[in-house]
Amino acid sequence: MQPIAITGMGAVSALGNDIRSLHDGLTAGRTAITAAPWAGRADGDRAWSGVIRDFRPGDWMDPRVEEGTDLFAQFALAAAEQAVAQAGLGEPDPERTAIVHGTSIGGVRAVMKAQHELDMRGPEAVPRKTMIQIWPNMASAQMAMRWKLHGPCLTVTTACASSLDAIGTAARLLDAGLADVAICGATEGGISLAGGGADGDFVPVLFYTSMLYGMDAPPSEAHQAMLPFDVKRKGIVVGEGASMIVLERADHARARGAKVHGWLCGYGQCADAYHPSSPDPSGRWEARAMQLAIADAGIAAGEVQALIAHATGTPKGDTAEINAINTVHGGRGLPVASIKGALGHPGASSGGMGIITALLGMAENSFLPTANTDEPDPDCDFEVVTGAAKRQRYDTCQVNAFGFGGQNASVIVRRA
Repeated sequence: MQPIAITGMGAVSALGNDIRSLHDGLTAGRTAITAAPWAGRADGDRAWSGVIRDFRPGDWMDPRVEEGTDLFAQFALAAAEQAVAQAGLGEPDPERTAIVHGTSIGGVRAVMKAQHELDMRGPEAVPRKTMIQIWPNMASAQMAMRWKLHGPCLTVTTACASSLDAIGTAARLLDAGLADVAICGATEGGISLAGGGADGDFVPVLFYTSMLYGMDAPPSEAHQAMLPFDVKRKGIVVGEGASMIVLERADHARARGAKVHGWLCGYGQCADAYHPSSPDPSGRWEARAMQLAIADAGIAAGEVQALIAHATGTPKGDTAEINAINTVHGGRGLPVASIKGALGHPGASSGGMGIITALLGMAENSFLPTANTDEPDPDCDFEVVTGAAKRQRYDTCQVNAFGFGGQNASVIVRRA
């Protein structure tokens, strides 16, 4: 792949609704995991979540769009507005601008809420725009309508690898000359109301499914709820959020004098083909995705100077990724961190958030710590950065994202 310029970035996260709040919170090791809005009514007294707080849809869209969209699309629109503004695109070329957006669950929250209203209050209570709220492609469609874009408009659904797959797919469109600019990334939003609170008597069924499936074993304290790569790890905390970036062909960015914040240099993707939810314990195919990204960037593995891992804090998931990182980068003290101890697991958006904090960290010569992890698994043949941010210059960073169904994706980004 020819290097693709990253000229704009935007985020909505549990740490704040812009890229600085996200990055500064991650760098400081802050934890946004809190008691779930419905904790008082949930089974037991240990219900944790990483919800978005202080988000006001009206700051980003008009009332008609707000009424016709589910929370995931609203987050996506807000993050895309930030990214397009930072890129200074003005009015993007309508036929040479692509949109590639990813999501795991799309508007599932809207259909869950509509079913709840039907069951509790009858047909008249069902929101009339439920149909157009639930489709996973509606975030991409709303972006196209927002900027009147008629180029490629795609939605990918590869679970928690969705943001990296969306970004990688967009880069390939640009590399093939099918567009000059791409607005790309991914979003998850299926937990609370926009402001982070409970929605009346509605509790999303997705909260219970992760517990019933054995994905989490909630501890009594929020700071122990999600511990990536820690020997004490027990499972995930469900989160949400959006990460969107603007990609441009290098010649296009130069021609308009755009500020380049970093370069996307390589993308690798493959399937585990092992199990619906558990990764291959050997990490073989996660390692293969990482190797494909490195090869696509035209570099050697030893040139990668830092890595932001998927690292969800599950016993099986982290073990597989530890094996994968050891295979590709073991034995040389590579600094590695995860964003999820701070945020919970923001699903499809997590890989894009990793890219954003990697680029901002490069500019500051600082690499984020893994929040709350204090006893790294001894099988890690690399440095798990904990406690405080690591002060160092790094020019090349690998970012991983792995999803249910064996969806493996990895990218290489470089300093501007």
